[in-house]
Amino acid sequence: MAFDETRYRKLLSFAIKNKASDIHLRAGEPPVFRIKNDLVAVKMEAVQAQDIQEFVRSIIGDKLKDGVIDNQEQDFSFDFAGIARFRGNAFRQDGNLAVVLRIIPHRVPSVDELGLPSILKKIVENERGLALVTGATGSGKSTTLAAMIEHLNETRAIHIVTVEDPVEFVHSKRKAQITRREVGRDTLTFASALRAVLRQDPDVILIGELRDRESIDIALKAAETGHLVLSTVHTTDAPKTIAKLVSMFPGEEQQAARRRIADNLVATVGQRLLKRNDQQGLVCVQEIMINNVSIQDCIIDDAKVSEMVKYIENGFGLNGSQSFDQHLLQLYKAGVISLETAKENSPSGDDFEKALVYDDSGDANPQDWTSVGRPDAEPAQEATPTPSATVSRVELDMKATEAAEAAKARLARKPKFTEQKAGFVADGFARLKKLAGTE
Repeated sequence: MAFDETRYRKLLSFAIKNKASDIHLRAGEPPVFRIKNDLVAVKMEAVQAQDIQEFVRSIIGDKLKDGVIDNQEQDFSFDFAGIARFRGNAFRQDGNLAVVLRIIPHRVPSVDELGLPSILKKIVENERGLALVTGATGSGKSTTLAAMIEHLNETRAIHIVTVEDPVEFVHSKRKAQITRREVGRDTLTFASALRAVLRQDPDVILIGELRDRESIDIALKAAETGHLVLSTVHTTDAPKTIAKLVSMFPGEEQQAARRRIADNLVATVGQRLLKRNDQQGLVCVQEIMINNVSIQDCIIDDAKVSEMVKYIENGFGLNGSQSFDQHLLQLYKAGVISLETAKENSPSGDDFEKALVYDDSGDANPQDWTSVGRPDAEPAQEATPTPSATVSRVELDMKATEAAEAAKARLARKPKFTEQKAGFVADGFARLKKLAGTE
């Protein structure tokens, strides 16, 4: 069967309407959506290997040759009908091409719309330094970063340079001038773009991910020379973030690296996305570490790293810091998440219940992320489709949905029962009664 482009456009629209965060396409199986962290099969014909090849070819062109991608995987992004952007990763599995697409909202959400703490705005208002958003794949790092960049875009006339692989959120022109550089499209390599960025007169630099020693070194140099640098790291909390950054350097450079990080770090924001009690999407829980003298000591002296969480908690309600447990407690008390969800995601585990005796308050305003889709900036290849046996038995019937929408459209086109027509009907009933002699 020939490649049906219309069918795939309908599939993308169907995913957006159902607030999916990801679309999985693999040969011989129906498409699968990820909705609120669950995999849901779409009730439609299985996807054919040739269809996937033609779909990918229509986006990345000559990078796909005879069904084989350079290096056996390829990142890409594209815009869809002005409604949403998609970030994708094409890769091979079981000898066939497969694709995972991440849906990115066309409109960049604000910090307030995401229900994130207002301290994130203050973090990006720093003139210089290094601010990191951390978390696992799918935890919403790049949506948080995009919201922080959008705050600058709306408030300051500055030059922001982003280096991404690929570019995800596209900010509209406001006060800031934003230069977007995509690896493969605008620069040959991630490293070459980072080496050139300081010669491009930036005020703020967004690096998609700190992935090696060179990128960390350039980020620190930029911070040291008076720039604000924003980036992401695949770590789950502040202590692990510092440990990972330091581990990228050779042993003889690690102590010097600790001092550089301590001197230049503004904040780390670790986050996770949890299911809400009301089943209306996901809520973001964050650990926020604002750097101060005590935190600097913990960074410089590895023996003190275990004290880092204590200092984070001490800053709660004072400098904007909060631990995961403190934010989980807020969300639980507000009825946003269940006790079980809080315990499952608490670093303290079962000991989390002991914290319930405390009366905590803060400026975090938990809201769901449903209206803007699930955020993320991680390489889509890490979200490799899981075997179909693990997919939820719930199915989305695409044809039934289309039929229902078509029926609604037909009803909408029918003439409405106007007051004038109602008058004609009433007059007719009156005449019948008169003829029957019942009036």
